[in-house]
Amino acid sequence: MVARKTLSGRQKAANFLIFLGPEKSAQIFKYMSEEEIEQLTLEIANIRQISSERMDEIFREFFEMCLARHFISQGGIAYAKEILEKAYGEEKTTEIISRISASLQVRPFDFMRKTEPAQLLNFIQGEHPQTIALILAYLEPDKASSILGALPPERQAEVAKRIAIMDTTSPEIIKEVENVLERKLSTIGPQELASAGGVRSVVQILNLVDRGTEKTIMEALEVQDPELAEQIKKLMFVFEDIVTIDDRSIQRFLRDVESQDLSMALKGSSTEVSHKIFSNMSTRAADMLKEDIEFMGPVRLRDVEEAQQRIVNVIRRLEETGEIVVARGGGDEIIV
Repeated sequence: MVARKTLSGRQKAANFLIFLGPEKSAQIFKYMSEEEIEQLTLEIANIRQISSERMDEIFREFFEMCLARHFISQGGIAYAKEILEKAYGEEKTTEIISRISASLQVRPFDFMRKTEPAQLLNFIQGEHPQTIALILAYLEPDKASSILGALPPERQAEVAKRIAIMDTTSPEIIKEVENVLERKLSTIGPQELASAGGVRSVVQILNLVDRGTEKTIMEALEVQDPELAEQIKKLMFVFEDIVTIDDRSIQRFLRDVESQDLSMALKGSSTEVSHKIFSNMSTRAADMLKEDIEFMGPVRLRDVEEAQQRIVNVIRRLEETGEIVVARGGGDEIIV
């Protein structure tokens, strides 16, 4: 009996795309580089036929790899192996994990995924603010916000600032911090270097802490680093977040917004935001605004963004004075 030819990963991908058909394959190509598309296109062109048996093998392998990656993203490699071994046995699991290990990139501190925030806080609260910032930058925003909110007030702003100004961190430093925590938590092996931190990272965390913690941190940052505080403020609430505001608050801030700013801002907004605005206006006012937008013609993206930012500034001002409510994560509760 003649042994079947083993297909390369690229050949398997080409067969898989053929089976999916041109429309779905075109959607997948959008996420690939030109070189990858060229290589796959060449493989597809060279395929003359494919047996149903071989296609079943490719689909089964694809499913197994997706399943393994899902379990790894849930709880790390150890968790994935434990679950897969129950389903496939030890030998098959080793084969599946080895197939994806070459391309697998696990974020630093991935072993903390299943550790409770309160437990992590006990381990790290005595560390240097830079170390705490490094750890929080790699955690999920909800877990990081819980830990940040539980830190002493005098450390919260310092840690938030260090997350915001963080860029890339050397593998040696990450490894050193991981080793300390590994000894405490008895976790899995070495992790890969990745970029984390930055203003957007700290904004994600601050959006989930309670309002008191957010206020404490922002007031301290305004004193320590006004420019950084302003950068964070600009990202704390963006124009597209208007869809999350209650109708009464929308009607309130619309009274303070310039009509030309509103028409310019909506010119470049999503359908959801436009609908939210129009539904909180009278029919006559909404029709007039739609006409203004329609007859405006082409506009510069910069002008749209500036108009949207002016509206966001109005919303922030009214929120600070307590005239409107902007929903946040953490401890905020709205009493009706």
